[in-house]
Amino acid sequence: MAIKSVQVALLLWTTALLSWGTFCLAELIEDQGLALCVTSRRQVQNLSGQNRTNVPLDLNNETQYLDISHNPLVELQAAPFQRLSQLCFLKATNCGLRLINPGLFDQTPKLKFLNISNNLLDYIPDLSLPLLKILDLAGNQYDSYQLPATFEGLANLSALYLGSENALQVDFNDFDSLSDSSLQHLILGGGVELQRYDRGSLAKMKSLQKITLKVPFCENFDLFENLLEDVNETQTTDLELVNVLPDLCNVTGDPFRSLRTMLLIKDLTIVNTWINSSFFVLFMKNVLLSNVRTLTFVNVTYNEDTAEGFRFPTLNHTIVLRSLIFDGVNHYQYRYPSIEISVDMFSKMDYLKFSGTGMNIVPCNIMSSLPSLETLDLSNNLLSDTGFWWPGCSYTSVFPKLRHLSLSKNRFVDLSFIAQQTHQMKYLESLDLSFNSIVLDKPCFWHVHITSLSLSNNNLGNKVFSFLSQYLQRIDLSKTGITALTQEDLSQFPMLTHLFLSSNSIKVIPTDLSPTLVSLYIDQNSITSISRESLAGLPSLRTLKAGDNPFVCSCDSYWFKTALNKSLLPDWPMDYTCSTPPSVADLPMSEYRTSRMSCEAWLQAAVALPVTMLIVLALCSAFYACDGVWYTKMLWVWIRVKRRGQKQANLLNNTTFRYHSFISYSHQDSAWVESKLVPSLEGAGLSLCIHERDFVPGQWIVDNIINCVEASYKTLFVLSNHFVQSEWCNYELFFAQHRAIDAQQDSLVFILLEPIPTNSLPKKFLKLRRLLMQQTYLEWPMDERKQQVFWVNLRSMLQVADHRILKDMALELAQSASLIPDDLVPLLK
Repeated sequence: MAIKSVQVALLLWTTALLSWGTFCLAELIEDQGLALCVTSRRQVQNLSGQNRTNVPLDLNNETQYLDISHNPLVELQAAPFQRLSQLCFLKATNCGLRLINPGLFDQTPKLKFLNISNNLLDYIPDLSLPLLKILDLAGNQYDSYQLPATFEGLANLSALYLGSENALQVDFNDFDSLSDSSLQHLILGGGVELQRYDRGSLAKMKSLQKITLKVPFCENFDLFENLLEDVNETQTTDLELVNVLPDLCNVTGDPFRSLRTMLLIKDLTIVNTWINSSFFVLFMKNVLLSNVRTLTFVNVTYNEDTAEGFRFPTLNHTIVLRSLIFDGVNHYQYRYPSIEISVDMFSKMDYLKFSGTGMNIVPCNIMSSLPSLETLDLSNNLLSDTGFWWPGCSYTSVFPKLRHLSLSKNRFVDLSFIAQQTHQMKYLESLDLSFNSIVLDKPCFWHVHITSLSLSNNNLGNKVFSFLSQYLQRIDLSKTGITALTQEDLSQFPMLTHLFLSSNSIKVIPTDLSPTLVSLYIDQNSITSISRESLAGLPSLRTLKAGDNPFVCSCDSYWFKTALNKSLLPDWPMDYTCSTPPSVADLPMSEYRTSRMSCEAWLQAAVALPVTMLIVLALCSAFYACDGVWYTKMLWVWIRVKRRGQKQANLLNNTTFRYHSFISYSHQDSAWVESKLVPSLEGAGLSLCIHERDFVPGQWIVDNIINCVEASYKTLFVLSNHFVQSEWCNYELFFAQHRAIDAQQDSLVFILLEPIPTNSLPKKFLKLRRLLMQQTYLEWPMDERKQQVFWVNLRSMLQVADHRILKDMALELAQSASLIPDDLVPLLK
């Protein structure tokens, strides 16, 4: 079936597109360099366009990526590179370089990417860089493609860019140093026609898989045919021709006839070329009769130089072409181009791309005349809902085997209408509607076969999830205005495996997000931390891209940095930096340091508990070894004395005594009393009453005891085994205890001169046993250091009373409390 004079809208755009080939290659190299060289943003130095005349000498020793392009450098000295042993990527384009110091690259053994294109070098420099992978020397001033012998040592070189306006010939020995190399891609030419090409020059590089020729041919097509014959002797499967036909070139003969015999060429790309309709017919005939499987036109200008336009004859030949790509088409005429071709020749084509063509209507016959088409890319055009599904078209089937459809960068609006129309494509699996003007206003009913949908770069908001198919496995909602993500949003997609949410405003990854999710892209959002719990709800996750978020570097991010398997993160560590706190702002997260101890509460407790126990144990041991128990008792005695003294201050202000203390002791203990007790207390200014010295002669002994007890602020008992055997000591204890009950409860002071077992006390001293259990007593220590504490506590007990008011007024106390009970008076008389 022939399509005759079909007014195809695929060649409508009249604005010229920018050059694609060189720009895309440069971008690809830089992206590859960043991925393979750089592990931290701190190791990237971008000094381009700073009007520098010299490379700084103080560059970071760890620099891996250095861009010094667009600076008036003229010459590259070796000194700034002496410390850059880690340098992997160097770009010095458009600097006006004329000279490179011979020893410069001796200091950069790890260099893999070197771009010194578009300078004024009049020679190809010697290079000894065994790790070098990509070398760009294009756009300089050398007049020969002769490569130095040192290129033999570039064992890892995979891509080489050579091009100069002054190099007008290729000599037979120019590429000898690469004859045994592993070079895979050669980009050759400075955009000018060659005057001579020695047959066999390119054929020496047997490892070549792709050749890009930036050489126009118009005057000498014999040279072009010789070059193609050499390409055929290499392993090249991919041939790219940039500006092969200059504008308004009058083609004579059939320069592409050699394609029919180039059995290895599978991919053919034409870039930045003017194509007339007459030449296009001739060119397509050679392609369709060759083994080319993929034909690509990038930024081509089409012109119909014949009245009938493009008329292609029927070929009785098996067509192997499977992919046809038009990426940017311009033309300078005011009518639609006319195309006449048998579509049956393309019945086995499975990939078709018309991008950047200005297409606004899809021809009706195209939709049903490509029975094997599986992928259709109509991105970057002017299509709308009705432009793709044209109401005037009538057809029985629509792309009967189409599986992948890209309508990106067009003018589609109605998502509900699009969802309904896709039911006509029975095998459609993926649909790309990114960069459109999609509106969500009506319910969408999707075909069950559609498992992948891209709506990125449409202003949709959080409600978008309710308009999607439950059968989706892959969803791209990057840059769609989503501010929040919930588990409920994704619960309606039980088969979801890939979710792309880059460049939104999401702040939190919820827990239990989706158990089936394998890949999650949530970079460039507003996420400050990723919790362990949120990823625990993603048991199948294999890829997580979460860079370029404002991470808070604290304990919330500690586990993410230390425990998370970094193989999940394709953008680690380059795109992960600290945003807050200010002290670590812009610090790469991989360099953030914090201790596990400060972030793990259970670990803090696990360490603190045994440490605390050890400290307590050590203190207790030291306390016991230093007789801390005894000193504690003494301290407690002193505190109680002070507290009681304060409580009884008002009572004692109205009472006066003659003595600070009456001393009750056994005669057998008099030696200790006279040598230790009396000197120590009276030496401190205390007044003591001792029966051997202060009892009134001739007075009854009981009266002396009563009078001395009443005239003393305290009664001090020196307890010992002799004491409990003394009858008089028992009397003194009895009277003093009776006085304490009636008048002054803390007037008794006990000194335990030696240990007295309680079970050894006679029955008459049962009250003493009870008193010792209730009252605090002082033990006489044998250690001299403890004796000092003993005297301090004893003196503090007796000094509570004011010595200045000690006068003979004990009778006042006797009147308020009698020491002798009424039932004992007859006995004492």
